[in-house]
Amino acid sequence: MVSGGKPDHAVRLDFAVEAHHVVTLDAARSDGLLAGYDLMSPYVWQRDGAYRLLVRVLPNPLKADDPTGIIYAGASRDGLAFAMEDRPAIAPGPEDVDAAGVEDPTVVHSGQQVMVFYTGVEKGRGQGSLLVAQGPDLTDLTKRKVLLQAPEGEGNIKEATVAQGADGKYRLFYEYAREIRPGHAASRIGMAVAEALEGPWTVADDPFTVREDAWDNWHLSTGPMLARHGRPPVMFYNGATDDARWRIGWIAFDENFTRVVDRCVEPLIVPPPPRLRSGTDIAFAASCLDEDEGIRLYYSLEDRVLRRATLAWLAPA
Repeated sequence: MVSGGKPDHAVRLDFAVEAHHVVTLDAARSDGLLAGYDLMSPYVWQRDGAYRLLVRVLPNPLKADDPTGIIYAGASRDGLAFAMEDRPAIAPGPEDVDAAGVEDPTVVHSGQQVMVFYTGVEKGRGQGSLLVAQGPDLTDLTKRKVLLQAPEGEGNIKEATVAQGADGKYRLFYEYAREIRPGHAASRIGMAVAEALEGPWTVADDPFTVREDAWDNWHLSTGPMLARHGRPPVMFYNGATDDARWRIGWIAFDENFTRVVDRCVEPLIVPPPPRLRSGTDIAFAASCLDEDEGIRLYYSLEDRVLRRATLAWLAPA
């Protein structure tokens, strides 16, 4: 099932952005890591009364021999100011499959185990695959296996989002690259299905696609899923034009992700003008929490700094 911009059933969902807050990372390191580095893909969740964070860190400018990402962990009491661990939670290598960088962490709990779905960039930076690291804690993770690799004709698989349908099956949403016409590639959102988090994963039809006359007419990338009892599951996804002006929108599915039931017309979050002329026009959603005070959506700006938006769900009760 691939649907464009017109939902099968209009259920009149909507969201309001109530506030934006700066997310800070505190790391007292002699090498200056995190200070002056680019920060991307902030994945935040709650455990044992605290907020936990995984984030992709990379140098700016990125030199040819630099890793495209290292994943660091942190903790916070308020979900805004995070104290970071000195050592990476996931580092590149030693295998070739992620030797050039580790990116885009997503955390899923399976019993007493923590599973981190992440992108591994292979040696030479020719391809990215979806991998998983697993363990009892972020300080004790073991890289397990490659979950998905791009088939012939497609490119980098990344930005995993995991959701469970009413049928008990798991859906794995991911970004991949597709050649639209010779010499012109675009990002799309794919989906795979499995009976268990450990797989095996079977690739299904794309859950939705671009809209020709909208703000998301060229690129699509996965964002976090919001699930609230009695309401459709909603993904805060990322979309862009062909000149890579990324914005954050939302799309709602039926209970088993077989059809689109509603989709935003305009983007939910549009980035402010870049601080520097060299800055990029990007807002990119990575994770969300459904709290009493509102929906907390964590995102990055310019592929450089981290923010948190507070949203109100205006869907009918």
